[in-house]
Amino acid sequence: MAQDEALVSVEDLSVEIDMRAGGTATVIDGVSLKLRAGDRLGVVGESGSGKTMLGLSLLQLLPAVARISRGQIYLKQSPLVGLSEKALCQLRGRQVAMVFQDPTTGCDPLRQVGSLLTEAARRLGMGRNEAKSRAIECLQAVGIPAAQERFRSYPHQLSGGQRQRVMIALALVNSPSVIVADEPTTALDATIQAQILDLLREASGQKALILITHDLGVAAEVCERIVVMYAGRIMEAGPVREIMEEPRHPYTQGLLRCRPELGVRTQRLQPIGGTPPRLGQVLKGCPFAPRCPRAQPQCETTPQLVSDGDREIACWYPG
Repeated sequence: MAQDEALVSVEDLSVEIDMRAGGTATVIDGVSLKLRAGDRLGVVGESGSGKTMLGLSLLQLLPAVARISRGQIYLKQSPLVGLSEKALCQLRGRQVAMVFQDPTTGCDPLRQVGSLLTEAARRLGMGRNEAKSRAIECLQAVGIPAAQERFRSYPHQLSGGQRQRVMIALALVNSPSVIVADEPTTALDATIQAQILDLLREASGQKALILITHDLGVAAEVCERIVVMYAGRIMEAGPVREIMEEPRHPYTQGLLRCRPELGVRTQRLQPIGGTPPRLGQVLKGCPFAPRCPRAQPQCETTPQLVSDGDREIACWYPG
């Protein structure tokens, strides 16, 4: 594969979900992304913005009530949408892997963590002893102390930070090309969170990393580029430094005003007014317009995502 060739491409992806009351709701609306080897992308937004659905789409692990209604996902130029479950099982873990938000549900409480890792390694055809060696190697790589002893531990015998490290080791065991990490530090204290973020940065190497988070600061710690999502759409995208220092979309600016800065005692946080749209709510024009301080009549027409140098912005009146 050429060095500048994309490892993963998302083209005009839309995802619909069936509503209990009938009808459908769009949870991803026309999202396009491209990542090459070594790229680290942060996907940021409030709860319900479509971040996790995007991550699940990349592994074709959408819940039964959801489906891709438009667009395509390419892994090393091979289309994923429409593949059989058998073909997808050959790709998951080997080519693309996911670190889920809650390590408690990701680990089987009745199985030793070593058996989870060796089962994944043996999918590549490794023998029992080779798979065990690979599993212990991955536990050591993610900083699990006394890895050979922890190999025989059950999830409840590990701390929250150690369980999350096991989930990262599970994602790395088959050396996938793409790693999707969905809120991997949500339930961890600040010290462990910093360690996990360092680990993700180091582990990604020449892989493509997609970090899903609600915290712009977390994304800035690890990633080189940030995509800001709202109501299933991309509002703004660009290099981390430019997004953090000069946000142009009112929603991105609002997210940053909600975030405290270290060492600034007099800073008063400014929450974004209003609430995100409800699932299934019909949106007219810009989805952020009802909460936007700069909304004008033109905002009743949907703005397109427009490129401006390294930035992409979907706003009629960007700052």
